[in-house]
Amino acid sequence: MPVSLPPALELSLDLLRCPTCRTRRLHPDRGALRCPVGHTFDIARHGYAGLLTGARATSGDDAAMVQARCRFLSTGAYAPIRRVGARLAADATGERATVVDVGCGTGYYLAGVLDRLPGARGLGLDTSAGALRSAARAHDRAAAAAWDVFRPFPLADAVADVVLNVFAPRNPAEFHRVLRPTGRLIVVRPTDRHLAELRGRLPATVTIDPAKEQRLHRTLDPYFEAAVTEQVEYAATLTGRDALNLVEMTPNARHVSADLNGTVLPDQVTISVLATAYQPR
Repeated sequence: MPVSLPPALELSLDLLRCPTCRTRRLHPDRGALRCPVGHTFDIARHGYAGLLTGARATSGDDAAMVQARCRFLSTGAYAPIRRVGARLAADATGERATVVDVGCGTGYYLAGVLDRLPGARGLGLDTSAGALRSAARAHDRAAAAAWDVFRPFPLADAVADVVLNVFAPRNPAEFHRVLRPTGRLIVVRPTDRHLAELRGRLPATVTIDPAKEQRLHRTLDPYFEAAVTEQVEYAATLTGRDALNLVEMTPNARHVSADLNGTVLPDQVTISVLATAYQPR
């Protein structure tokens, strides 16, 4: 039985373009999305559009990482990060905005923006099927689609009021292309103090490049200029289960499982991020 078009995906259908043709619009057809020349993309039964084509995408979070991330985020430990991203997005646009979250994960941060903007619609892009299952259910105005951040996005030009990028890879040229001239790019990334206590006990868990800020500036500068930057830093108290979820949701989790034996995880960690709103050049 064909999957019906999810309401949130229908709401954002005008944003999408055929990943193969690049310019043709997609329309729903018997549980799939199809372009006028016949390129067809399935709508997963979990509600997201499968737009990836060709070679295998850069790997995303696996099922275990997604489950750990959902459990950890449900504690509210990252709620201040979600709030600052939502506020910067709201400050940059009106309530009826279009928000594209690139590397959306489970949709946690996109849902926070949509809660702040009652008339807005959102679209999350990610490569992880497990994360997309959650993202497609994260908010009734949030659609989700499988896509690789490093490829040209399957989106029309100048359709987004906000591009959201939280703890995710970046594609500055594509961010610039899909943003309206009056739009804003919101980038949230860790400082070198983020999860310092956890990294002290499990060095392989999270690695933060000391040159991260310089590299970010170098890659974004041809396309964007910073409008405002805010630092969010606080101590989060963790139960043993919370700490384990925090370890298991990180990209390097599979490499540190052996180190967990006998390691006492911290019961408090420093959360430290920078959130910047950029305007297109």
